[in-house]
Amino acid sequence: MSAPGSVVLGLIVPGLPHPLLAPDASPHWRRIRDAYDQAAARVRQAVEQDGADLLVLYSTQWMSVIGHQVQADPQPVWTHVDPEFHALGSMSYKLRMDADYAAAYAAAARARGLSCRTVAWPGFPIDTGTVVALSLLNPDNRLPATTTSCNMYADRGETVVLAKAARDAIVQGGRRAIAVAVTSLSARMHTRPVAPADDHLSSPKDEEWNQKLLEILSEGRLEDVAQLARTVAHQAHADQKMKAIWWLSALMDQGNRLRGTVHGYGPLWGTGAALVSLAPAATEHGQHEFDEDGVERFLGDAEVLQAPTARAPGGAPGAPAMERGLGRAGPSEVPPSVHVPAPARATAPARPSSAIPTGAIHTDTAPRPVGAYPHARRVGDLLYLSGVGPRQPGTDAIPGGPIRDAQGNPLSYDIVAQTRACIENVRRILEAAGSSLDRVLDVTAFLVDMDRDFAGYNQVYGEVFASVGATRTTLAVRALPTPIAVELKVIAAAGDVDVQKLATGG
Repeated sequence: MSAPGSVVLGLIVPGLPHPLLAPDASPHWRRIRDAYDQAAARVRQAVEQDGADLLVLYSTQWMSVIGHQVQADPQPVWTHVDPEFHALGSMSYKLRMDADYAAAYAAAARARGLSCRTVAWPGFPIDTGTVVALSLLNPDNRLPATTTSCNMYADRGETVVLAKAARDAIVQGGRRAIAVAVTSLSARMHTRPVAPADDHLSSPKDEEWNQKLLEILSEGRLEDVAQLARTVAHQAHADQKMKAIWWLSALMDQGNRLRGTVHGYGPLWGTGAALVSLAPAATEHGQHEFDEDGVERFLGDAEVLQAPTARAPGGAPGAPAMERGLGRAGPSEVPPSVHVPAPARATAPARPSSAIPTGAIHTDTAPRPVGAYPHARRVGDLLYLSGVGPRQPGTDAIPGGPIRDAQGNPLSYDIVAQTRACIENVRRILEAAGSSLDRVLDVTAFLVDMDRDFAGYNQVYGEVFASVGATRTTLAVRALPTPIAVELKVIAAAGDVDVQKLATGG
């Protein structure tokens, strides 16, 4: 039996209606339904073994604009039709909600500075995601539940504070809660009809990120995924900027002390639907490097009309302003006041390159991509680089040696040489795009052996980037697509952009 005032299980589940209404129309949808059944079994196990007595949901499909709303009608009854997939049929529901917990949740949110209210109007519609999740996870209403809206304007800080309020109410009431994030990983849907049997992920880049996230989640590293949310949202079609993951991680104590199980994954009308359970563990997994500040109280929206100049460490002006009460504003998050002009013609690159009209950049001076993606892409004032490893252009040779042979046997390798080669490849791509290393704003690094390689990688990184001041997140992964030990993902300012003005909104 788990201690009272705790979260005994976390779940990530998709909210589209297909697994509920038409699971056998597609083998993909049947796979998601089977995974939902496994997740429901985990809920039953949490009730029997841990004494779980409450389901707390956050649904990205319940959108709000004025603060957050918490469902407090003790027994909502209605027949719901999804506004997009109405042809799949109706969803009649009769749910059991915990009005007392909902009131405590809303009060705790207000105490932390948020705008939050309960909803208890007969006939008030419940969103598709909540109906699907509760119908499949809690079909007999064995557990009381409550569900929370997703404020479409809220960013990380506000969402984290909301989750901490949910935890305050759990502790105050001595509850043993199951936290459910109703969200897709990638959320881009097909915009034209497809046969259910032919459903597939709508974007190769979405699929690439989904697989990385699932690998990290399978190791119980929920906060590491939350740290990646901004990068994923910039490079793929993340569901509501991955707010539900921010919420779930903060509710589960913002750590990696979890055991992760991926019950299933596949396409739901082009989106990336995953079912993952996360149970508390005694030890923390992964040697993470967090780049987000802790937030305990919401102190108001970030500056949205003008981003004031802040001083970077060492007193240098021009760093992004600190969000008031929202954690740190990273360079990957361009202040809303910045005017983003149409992409201008890049300055003449130092090496041959070609760019297609969509802003994608390819160059022969860097190793060829191993998938259907460009070396980089320009969007507005920023350059987004695909993952860059140490392979050499033309030969695919790996400086410092590969980490394994063709049969998969481990080999000795030099992480210092591999890291230097990675950075050199980044430099080549940036120069081909008319930019340079000193314009790098944010780096995400992946290491296959954090214990062995962090020191050498960190040494080389510091030699190049110490004076640049880019933000950085370093994550351990099980493997990379080629036999390499390190890969870098980079966001940089384009070559014709004033970096100081970009940072300050000038």
